[in-house]
Amino acid sequence: MGVAALPASIPHRRGPEHAGGPHLRWHPTHFRCAPPSPSLRLVVTTSAGINHIDLVECRRRGIAVANAAGIFSADVADLAVGLLLDVLRRISAGNRFVKGGLWPMQEAYPLGFKQRGLKHSAVQYRITQRKSVSYAFCPDICKLAANSDILVICCALTEQTHHMINREVLLALGKEGALVNIARGAVVDEKELVSCLQSGEIGGAGLDVFENEPSVPKELHELNNVVMSPHCAAFTEVSMRDLYELMCANLEAFFSNKPLLSLIQEE
Repeated sequence: MGVAALPASIPHRRGPEHAGGPHLRWHPTHFRCAPPSPSLRLVVTTSAGINHIDLVECRRRGIAVANAAGIFSADVADLAVGLLLDVLRRISAGNRFVKGGLWPMQEAYPLGFKQRGLKHSAVQYRITQRKSVSYAFCPDICKLAANSDILVICCALTEQTHHMINREVLLALGKEGALVNIARGAVVDEKELVSCLQSGEIGGAGLDVFENEPSVPKELHELNNVVMSPHCAAFTEVSMRDLYELMCANLEAFFSNKPLLSLIQEE
């Protein structure tokens, strides 16, 4: 029996000439079972997302797939809240304002957005059916955006969700609305997002993911209503320890002919 351990990204460490401690740069990898090993029976990925794995081909060949499941959920949620607050209160912009020496010359600082009474919505996507949840469910993404002040994207990247957040959705979110994306960059039409941010069609954005990582549109660098992080929401010591334990447990289960702990189920 064969096992493929698949990282979501390939880390490249900086050389010793760079100070400041360990630094990782991440590049996406893809797994397409070609050419496959006849003995391959399991693919284990360290990511929660599985858009880099050909699940149809794996199932056709009888190859089980296990991922990181919900290991990263708490830490990713923390960063989503951090991005949200930063965008609303312009914390990073204020930091640049002070460090850039602009405060003595320009005492008036732009007002931030209100925080109390905001309507927050999370975008999740299930192909088969609605999942039973305690909060309000809206099957139409444009209506959801129109009824929200903040739209948090936390769905998987699939053929159905690619560019799901398009210009129509962004315009529905509106000039006072903010977008937070901690899912995958390609869920959002990045060109339309840049256009709407530049023209003031939406109020701001907090982005941990981008469509062509590690490349980020230069236009976003110049906008004070945009806060960005380098796809690092899950990178905490706790998450990495929990991930290590889960990966080891999956491998132990596989070689002991026991159920996998984070098997990807068929929809």
